[in-house]
Amino acid sequence: MPPPLNVVELIRRKRGGEALAAAELTDLIIAYTQGDVPDYQMAAWLMTVVWRGMTVDETTSLTLAMADSGERLSVRHQVSPVADKHSTGGVGDKLTLVVAPLVAACGLPVAKMSGRGLGHTGGTIDKLEAIPGLRTNLTRQQMLDILRAHGLVLAAQSATLAPADGKLYALRDVTATVESIPLIAASIMSKKLAVGPSHLLLDVKVGMGAFMKSVDDARELAHLMVKIGSSAGIRTVALLTAMEQPLGNAVGNALEVAEAIETLRGNGPADVAELALDETATLLAMANIVPGEDTGRQRAEQAIADGSAVAKLAEVIAAQGGDPAVVATPAMLPRATWREDVLSPKSGYLAAIDAEAIGRIAGRLGAGRQRKEDTIDPAVGLLLRAKVGDYVAAGNPLVAIHAPSSAAADGVRDNLLTAYRWSDQPPATHPLLLERIER
Repeated sequence: MPPPLNVVELIRRKRGGEALAAAELTDLIIAYTQGDVPDYQMAAWLMTVVWRGMTVDETTSLTLAMADSGERLSVRHQVSPVADKHSTGGVGDKLTLVVAPLVAACGLPVAKMSGRGLGHTGGTIDKLEAIPGLRTNLTRQQMLDILRAHGLVLAAQSATLAPADGKLYALRDVTATVESIPLIAASIMSKKLAVGPSHLLLDVKVGMGAFMKSVDDARELAHLMVKIGSSAGIRTVALLTAMEQPLGNAVGNALEVAEAIETLRGNGPADVAELALDETATLLAMANIVPGEDTGRQRAEQAIADGSAVAKLAEVIAAQGGDPAVVATPAMLPRATWREDVLSPKSGYLAAIDAEAIGRIAGRLGAGRQRKEDTIDPAVGLLLRAKVGDYVAAGNPLVAIHAPSSAAADGVRDNLLTAYRWSDQPPATHPLLLERIER
């Protein structure tokens, strides 16, 4: 009989910079998933990983252990080709809500298992659950049935698929252990391996509002995830995309759903639409649905123009128990009790918007979690009236606060203005798509 797991010893050794064996990491993940390791010990171990890092072999072993903590869906053995798209998280990043139905409408099935918000960034599942009645907690069979019938399924992490990551994901969010390249890679890729698509596109955000603040860190994370995905037989490509300011105008769950719907109609913000078309074209070309990305972009534009993309979103909402009428009438989504515009205190060009600060302020309003057990308020958030490069005259609307009360709005108004920087001259423009990484 093997000796009992000594979690304190694993914490001590990792704190000292030692690499843990695959078997040790597997035992740790199994024990935590089964409830035999308390949160406080796992939180301590996670913090040592943040401090000391992990080797590539350790990260791969951790990823496999997390993927094997439950059953594997292996959708590519049921439907082929089948795609997945994942973002490392950013402020206002509602791209999955646009790209997934758009890709499916273009003929490539999408099986998407997502997580909830982490730190200052929103989570796809939190956004989806702003839709009345929508179920994201699906069984393995339900996921497969919906995927086969509709070519698209949008599910939350479950008790059976990568359950270890579900527990760790929530714990990392409230213990300041989010910003770790090995932990981010293992979290993302354990879900991908558990779902098992044939093609995977990774959107690695980099900049002020992302977990990866530098291009070098983002590149390291992208290479690590591409290596893990490719070694598991999944065609994997990573795109490095800019997150210096919030993506789009909406920050907050129901607000972002409404903006995603408008983008699928062809009326969304330019930055969201541009990246959505880029990512859709990349996936369609990766899976040989189209001969190249130019053709993929044309097909995506056509799916938006003819209404098939937004119809696909309504179709999957209905299939998962939600009210598809929200697609035709986004005003049916939850609405904040208190809404007010914050006016620009000066005239000038917006030179910068601190995306992380915007995300944290939205979280304070209730759009995110401060503690593991907190409940999300789907209605609250921020709606940007101007973006970097826009000229704003003093006294004109700068940003709208959607809050649960006037007192809550009072509590964030001054901090909100500190997230903005003005200039007398138009600022330099920077591309959204920074780099492509594949094996």
